[in-house]
Amino acid sequence: MEQILDGVRWLGYVGLLPVRMLGRVGLFLATAVFWVFVPPLKVGRLIRQINFIGAKSITIVALTGAFTGMVLTLESYYALERFGADALLGPAVALSMIRELGPVISAFMITARAGSALTAEIGIMRITEQIDALEMMGLNPFRYLIVPNILAAVISFPLLGSLFNVVGIYGGYLVGVKLLGVSAGTFFGEMPQYVDMTEIFHGLYKSLTFGLVVAWICCYCGFTTGYGAEGVSRATTRAVVASCVLILVCDYVITSLLF
Repeated sequence: MEQILDGVRWLGYVGLLPVRMLGRVGLFLATAVFWVFVPPLKVGRLIRQINFIGAKSITIVALTGAFTGMVLTLESYYALERFGADALLGPAVALSMIRELGPVISAFMITARAGSALTAEIGIMRITEQIDALEMMGLNPFRYLIVPNILAAVISFPLLGSLFNVVGIYGGYLVGVKLLGVSAGTFFGEMPQYVDMTEIFHGLYKSLTFGLVVAWICCYCGFTTGYGAEGVSRATTRAVVASCVLILVCDYVITSLLF
């Protein structure tokens, strides 16, 4: 009988672990959102984080966007040519970039470059007791560390996603027009008929959501990291993996709601 009770307790403990984790993560986000609207805002730190998350990610986002647009144009051209619809190459590339590839791939790149660094930075501050020192000095760690990162990500992700789209479309133009021989007028001329502000806002909504999710998860993993170098490495890995998975989950949810 005692063994059965132990098994039931173990099952209950295992079943409650995800619920407890979701509660902690949700409470962390609620606390961060609360402090976003409580002045004063750390404007200097916000600008530094926008520079770190946004400006320093421009190169990798632009490079990834260019080659994504080139590959997409090649694949789309040979698929459309079979149906005699190669005149729609430009709209096909633009819609794919704006609605899906731009927000998602740029979010992946920013997560890999900036999200992992944010987790490691906050995690090191945790294990070296710098966060405890902030609290002892009367400084709110959420206002000083978490809020600037979340706001910087929400501002930077849509801008970088838009840059990804523009560079990707022009990369597709170079391949489609210069390499495959599609008319430049045809490539761009058909876009206004298929791409409108609804499509652009669709991609912006995704980028805003991804920015919030990535900053939230990365800051949480760094803030709750275990002690030692191993704890920081585990937190960083967990943050990047969880952020990438949640990007795909949110992508599906937003797409299903907006269609």
